Amino acid sequence: MALPLSDVEALKRQAALHAAERIRDGLVIGLGTGTTVAHFLGILGERLRRGELKDVVGIPTSDRTAASARQHGIPLATLEDEPILDVTVDGADEVDPDLNMIKGMGGALLREKIVACASNHLVIIADERKLVRCLGTRSPLPLEVVPFGWSLHLPFLDSLGAQPVLRTWNHGEAFHTDSGHYILDCHFPQGITEPVKLERALRERVGIIESGLFLGLADEVIVAASEGVRTMKPMRGTA
Repeated sequence: MALPLSDVEALKRQAALHAAERIRDGLVIGLGTGTTVAHFLGILGERLRRGELKDVVGIPTSDRTAASARQHGIPLATLEDEPILDVTVDGADEVDPDLNMIKGMGGALLREKIVACASNHLVIIADERKLVRCLGTRSPLPLEVVPFGWSLHLPFLDSLGAQPVLRTWNHGEAFHTDSGHYILDCHFPQGITEPVKLERALRERVGIIESGLFLGLADEVIVAASEGVRTMKPMRGTA
């Protein structure tokens, strides 16, 4: 049975609270995108206003996150200013037992992956609904693609077992990322059984800028569940 919305938001806040409590003075923090990160931004802003934190700076992964961070009084910089991040806190759409993930339903997968790869430590915050046995069973896989010739990818993706759909706004116009690209949401009816192989194939395709497969990047996942909050860490050596 699905959790009531109020319960889901409470779990998201609990995961965000655990991550925010780990932030220390002077850190450069990657700020992810999404509804769970929105709770993190609010809590981080509260700690700054109360004087519990100082000299932190955030690197936002989307225009939406940047606007929210400014509203909460979080100082911001760019990757040009701060090319090495101490920690990034982000959400996920799916997390498998090896802590491989699907991300990008918030439309920021390219910038999220750039920031994640520039970080010394990637912390994922999520509620228990995001845990899956096999990637692709709960969420489609977003692909960020160049608008020019985007439809040429459809037969290719179909050959990989995907059912791709162009992401659009409610009024039917194509969704654009902050970088001006389209997103193809790829549904896999049987799930993604070989994510490493799939990622390799997608990387070789001209015009596909990035995929929402985040493999081997998470250093820990903070999961809030009805019975409490726990931290999952990967067994290194897995993809």
